[in-house]
Amino acid sequence: MIKDFLLINFTGKNDLIALRANNNFFIKKFQINLRKNEKFVNNIFDFISKKGVNIDKKFSILVNLGPGSFSGIRISIAVAKGIKIAKGAKIYGYKDSELSEFNLKNIELLIKKNLIQNNLINPVYIS
Repeated sequence: MIKDFLLINFTGKNDLIALRANNNFFIKKFQINLRKNEKFVNNIFDFISKKGVNIDKKFSILVNLGPGSFSGIRISIAVAKGIKIAKGAKIYGYKDSELSEFNLKNIELLIKKNLIQNNLINPVYIS
C-alpha cells in the first residue's frame, strides 16, 4: 500500500504537485510556462525540503500520464525517474480521467482501486 507519496500533475493545465508524508497532505499549484522547466524541478525539490520529507525506497511518486502537454508529461516522467534513480522511490502513473477532483480522498481512492500503473511507457499526449 502506498502511504507517503509525491504526485506530479504537470500536463499544461492546472499544474500542481501534492505531497503526503507523515500523515500530512500538501498541495502546491504552479503558474509556470513550460519553457521554464528548470524552475519546475527546483520548485519540487524546494517544496519537498521545506516540508522535511525524506524520500527513500518506501516513498512513491505518482505521475499524471495525460492527456496533456508533451513537454509537461515528459518533464514529469523525467523528474520521477531521476528521483527513483537517486533515492530508490517507486514510480506509478495514472490517467487524468481517473482522478475526478484533486484532493486526498480521491487520490487515496485511486490508489485503493489499483487504478495506478507501474508502467510509464505509454503516456497520452495532446498535439
